[in-house]
Amino acid sequence: MADAPSSTRKVKLRLSPQAEKYARRDAPVEARRMAARGALPLEPTELATVLLVLANDPDASVKETARASLEGLPEHVLKTVLTGPAHPALLSFLAHVHKETEKWCEAIALNPAADDATVAWLATLPHPRVVDIISQNQERMMRHEEIVDALGANPLTGRAVIERILGFLGLEERETVEDDDETLDEDEAEAAVRELLGGEMGEIAKLLASEKDEDVDEEIEGSLYAAIQKMTVMQKIKLARVGGKEARALLIKDRNRIVSSSVLGSPKLTETEVVGFAQSRSLSDELLRIIASNRDWTKNYQIKLALVTNPKTPTPQALKFLNYLQDKDLRSLMKSRDVSNNVSAQARRLLTKKGKI
Repeated sequence: MADAPSSTRKVKLRLSPQAEKYARRDAPVEARRMAARGALPLEPTELATVLLVLANDPDASVKETARASLEGLPEHVLKTVLTGPAHPALLSFLAHVHKETEKWCEAIALNPAADDATVAWLATLPHPRVVDIISQNQERMMRHEEIVDALGANPLTGRAVIERILGFLGLEERETVEDDDETLDEDEAEAAVRELLGGEMGEIAKLLASEKDEDVDEEIEGSLYAAIQKMTVMQKIKLARVGGKEARALLIKDRNRIVSSSVLGSPKLTETEVVGFAQSRSLSDELLRIIASNRDWTKNYQIKLALVTNPKTPTPQALKFLNYLQDKDLRSLMKSRDVSNNVSAQARRLLTKKGKI
């Protein structure tokens, strides 16, 4: 058995007696240098494991040669290693070496021998297939929430992936704003928020659980924001379900797209809040697109109007709702400099067609 570090800690690598004789620190340096060249009568995974050990050898020439050999493994050897029961430290090393090659990153993401930290790192890379593979592993995401964090921060994480993750977590985007049987009352919500926050944060928990329109000054809002920022991604997602209006108003702005999307799946979300979100120019176009695609919400005239007047709303969605607006609102849009030229021009065309201008 020989020592070799992974990306985060010292780990034990199990080697056969034949392989260990090449990796032992007390082996003659010339023997270690020969082994570092990779010309060893070993099966692929054990060969790569020996090279990983030697890549951390105290002798600089052994270390450099072994790293070069490990980074230059022939494709057939590399495929065997990445798809087999390799040591997590080896898979982590090779993930960083081959981070630009999507097929090798896919192989590691699919390998149950890879550790969760490596998979979380893979989730940050610009590889759509890797993102999709990782997002389908519910067990990993529930076990290691940094994976959810990484997926939510990756711009290549699409709507289907976000919806799948929210589905795993029981917080899908909703089709209705009717009361949910599982909605907590305010006392229960406050208790749940206290549990998420931990410590003596009673007043903060009370405000984050409240469904009232609280008069919150900048200092208190700063305290609420700071409390939320200390939460993990999974805690924020849970807060979106159990928290109150102030919590949702802060979480909808979260930079993690899974967290912000989870607000739109809250069973406590009201149409009044959705109107406010649709009016917000700080909301992402992605969230505005979600609101615009919700048939129940867009029955509300104020939501349609807010979406059309918000310059962040994707143009196809904004144009679609123009047909449902009243003449007075079309006139305002026709003259507005805050909306796109397409929207103002279409508002003018609709009024002209009606003979109103």
